[in-house]
Amino acid sequence: MRLDLQTLHVRASRVGQWSKALHHRTSCATRDCGFESRLSHLAATGRPMGRRPIGTASSGLGEGLAGRDVLVPFGEDSHRIAQSPVVHVRGLCEAVVEADLVEALEKFGPICYVMMMPFKRQALVEFEMVESADKCVACGSSEAVYIAGQQAFFNYSTSKRITRPTNSDNPNSGNKVLLLSIQNPLYPITTDVLYTVCNPIGSVMRIVIFKRNGIQAMVEYPFCLSCAQKAKAALNGADIYAGCCTLKIEYARPTRLNVIRNDNESWDYTKPYLVRRERGKGRQAILGEHPSSYGDNGYGSHCPLLPLPGNSRYKLSSHDIPEVVAYPLPQSSSYNNHGSSSVAMVSGLHPTKMNCTRIFNLFCLYGNIEKVKFMKSVPGTALVEMGDEYAVDRAITHLNSIKVFGKRLNVCVSKQHAVIPSQVFELEDGSSSYKDFAMTRNNRFTSQGQASKNIIQPPSCVLHYYNVPPCISEDQLLRLCSEHDVPGFTKFKMFDAKPSSKTISGLLEFDSKTHAVEVLTVLNHYQIRIPRGGPDLTLLCSEFSLPMSPTG
Repeated sequence: MRLDLQTLHVRASRVGQWSKALHHRTSCATRDCGFESRLSHLAATGRPMGRRPIGTASSGLGEGLAGRDVLVPFGEDSHRIAQSPVVHVRGLCEAVVEADLVEALEKFGPICYVMMMPFKRQALVEFEMVESADKCVACGSSEAVYIAGQQAFFNYSTSKRITRPTNSDNPNSGNKVLLLSIQNPLYPITTDVLYTVCNPIGSVMRIVIFKRNGIQAMVEYPFCLSCAQKAKAALNGADIYAGCCTLKIEYARPTRLNVIRNDNESWDYTKPYLVRRERGKGRQAILGEHPSSYGDNGYGSHCPLLPLPGNSRYKLSSHDIPEVVAYPLPQSSSYNNHGSSSVAMVSGLHPTKMNCTRIFNLFCLYGNIEKVKFMKSVPGTALVEMGDEYAVDRAITHLNSIKVFGKRLNVCVSKQHAVIPSQVFELEDGSSSYKDFAMTRNNRFTSQGQASKNIIQPPSCVLHYYNVPPCISEDQLLRLCSEHDVPGFTKFKMFDAKPSSKTISGLLEFDSKTHAVEVLTVLNHYQIRIPRGGPDLTLLCSEFSLPMSPTG
């Protein structure tokens, strides 16, 4: 009996092995059949079967998987996105605006809405008809479609309609109050500037400027919606100044603006008597009135006039608008909601390449620097106490979102009203986390005369260098860049100087704006020892400049 059980056990194990072998042979045959069918499909169509790029199944928003392939069931097409009037556009250049998209895609059909995603270099475009979206996606898959000089890629979105800020179901609904978002604001935006831009289309009643998510404003027109509709159609995508301060206009939620004072941040043109009470009135001052030799803002006269762009984006006729727009420096705080602080908070700093001195080198172009302090609790973040709130305003306008050493800076108003030297520690480069610059001679706005010599420029690829000894040559400046591990310049121009001059100046052009910013951050105020001059030193000073002429 025991022998029979052993025999049965051996036979059962053999049957199990035969079953596994048979299953393995069947699987191989099935796999070989599938492989042969895929080879036949490849020979017939020229395309591999069962694999397709994620772009054809993308929702239009998940671009983290762009460019990869995913497997789908063979012979099934159920995962493809259905046709939609909303098209997802990706691969846009950084400088693209809504007007560029409309100009490039309106050939496929009427466009009723565009939503920009500038930090992702993407956008959503809603056509009035699905057929127009079909033409756009089909054309983009068969040939290159360029937007603002760069090839873009298209796909259907899972959304059938782009959500408007008003959350209205009617795409054609409007409001007499417009929401203006100013993109790339290189110059100050005040009520005077917006009134000059918006009033030629219709009588502007009220303007309110606020700075929560960048620079935004609301402009209220009279009760008739036609003025607001005309303004949106004429100004959406236009540049206030050439190449910058681009307007993106939506219909706002509020139907009426409430203005309590008339100044650079808000204005009620129906109530001219709403003048803001001057700061300090009613309190006795220790030294009385300020000296009459200084201007109201301490920085001399108004900035020069800038021409409006002459391109087709600004759709008003020449007799409807003035040829120039003046932007006065703010006479009151641009950050009333933040307590009018003279302290800026800077985040996104490189942990090893940025220190207090290099922050001073960059920020001193826009105002006096009192103190700089790195925050121990928040790595890569520093507080910069400047001469006044207007200097902070200029620093935010020109330095926010620029790239320095591969990291994008975020500059905003701090809740602190002064920098206190507490919790001082050592940075990774060995320097102190706190430094006082109040008594340095390198501050450039210490008097009205000195401040008037400064030309406030946004960061550019050209640096103006000065205070350099005549014995320094182009090769020595290139060697200086190499020694400090910063990019070298591609063009060099030296200005003519008198034979008796002890210093020279000129221009340096770099491949990109980022390279120029990094060189200025490292080498601004660099001490150069004068040969045969003993211990005397001179400072290599620099600032941003306009681009060189083709002959320069």
